[in-house]
Amino acid sequence: MLALSSLARVFVAREVVDFRRGIDSLHSLVRDGFGDDPLSGHLFVFFNRFRDRVKIIVWDRNGFWLHSKRLERGTFESIDLTHASGGRVEIDALRLQLLLEGIELRSARSKKHFVREIRLGARDGDGRRTLAVAVAGDRGAQGGAARA
Repeated sequence: MLALSSLARVFVAREVVDFRRGIDSLHSLVRDGFGDDPLSGHLFVFFNRFRDRVKIIVWDRNGFWLHSKRLERGTFESIDLTHASGGRVEIDALRLQLLLEGIELRSARSKKHFVREIRLGARDGDGRRTLAVAVAGDRGAQGGAARA
């Protein structure tokens, strides 16, 4: 399992790669085919034709790491390449981890981790007064508006 920072940039090759390639030829593919700097520290991901193998190369201060995974059964999920530019598409580190673990991205949902509205209530002699506070980006709610 890779421990990836959420700041890590991950680039996936649009075309399949001959898996007889090693670090040097994958390095040249990144440099010449993608137009990227292989020494940048970004992760470059390559799949084989059957999508049952993946290779990842990344530069680490004094040398390249070559990570390789072969599935015993099944295939890796396909990645949407409609918004790809050049020979690669960028995905986030979390998506790469889900992909490597075999979790289907189409059926996975991301829950919202923020609150749309906070309601504070207090009882007084006239009834209940509620204070609604809108969270940034929420339309329609009045920030700090008191309701009776």
